[in-house]
Amino acid sequence: MRRPPRLLFLQALTLFVLALAGCAARVIAAAPVDPLPSWNEGANKDAILAFVARVSTPGGPGFVPAAERIATFDNDGTLWPEVPVVQAAFTIGKVRAKVDRDPSLATQPAIKAALTGDLGYFTTAGQTAIDELLAITAANMTQEEFDTEARLFFQHAQHPTLKAPYTALAYRPMVELLNFLRANGFQNFICSGGGADFMRIVSQQMYGIPPQQVIGSRIDKQLDQKGGRLVIWRTAKVASVNDKGGKVLNIDAEIGLRPLLAAGNVRSGGDIEMLEYAGAGARPSLELMIHHDDPVREFAYDEKNGASLAAAQAHDWNVVSMKHDWNVIFSR
Repeated sequence: MRRPPRLLFLQALTLFVLALAGCAARVIAAAPVDPLPSWNEGANKDAILAFVARVSTPGGPGFVPAAERIATFDNDGTLWPEVPVVQAAFTIGKVRAKVDRDPSLATQPAIKAALTGDLGYFTTAGQTAIDELLAITAANMTQEEFDTEARLFFQHAQHPTLKAPYTALAYRPMVELLNFLRANGFQNFICSGGGADFMRIVSQQMYGIPPQQVIGSRIDKQLDQKGGRLVIWRTAKVASVNDKGGKVLNIDAEIGLRPLLAAGNVRSGGDIEMLEYAGAGARPSLELMIHHDDPVREFAYDEKNGASLAAAQAHDWNVVSMKHDWNVIFSR
């Protein structure tokens, strides 16, 4: 029986559409997924992709076992903004609250300097002034009390210029990088001059980095009995300042492996030694120096002595321009 021409046409059209759909499906399936969509195409993105492929490809000349793939990241200015330094905003908020309850505290030099933003005072007065401020704002309390105060800060505080919660201000390109590294067997660590206890409150939420993989500055603590139970008591003595060479020593103490990738930023020169350490090993490495050069979407600033950019040029590190390398800065 001959089929009507209309039926033959519909069958042919159906087969044609199905064939097109199959071709499209194969094209879609074959299209690679960009793991770093917030990074513009260019030398820095290419360097990241090539480096990760090199160290994670079994049998390749640069292959490194997953257990030894370590990446360390500064936090302030590298993973989130540092204008202002977030922990400084937290500390000043605590100072103001205490002065409101006890106005006589405002006569203390360290308190006055904190409220007026006189950072030069702390540089001149040294560790004694810092200990004094710590005693008022971050010490002489249990660790649980400090954690509660920090959580409340992150629940309510907003960036004064960007008008968003601090927890919404992780750099999206860096979060993509962290996820990409994690997917390729890396262990990511924060290694920052900020307080370890402060950063641990939000590290998992913002970066997918668990608290035990946060290295930062620390104060001395001791065991004590409070209310009939054993607690960790925070003293007013600084135990470790995790900056410059201290970062390298603490990486060795807390990780025990040289990082393959290290990322810092241009501002104080505090990340130079960490990047030098990463690049001094026998294995492949990648060093990233974030340059804040986007006054429209974030901020623009450099170091007075240019130390970080000079080190980057001397060691052939990858300088990441926020203006040119990132098509998006924040996820908000």
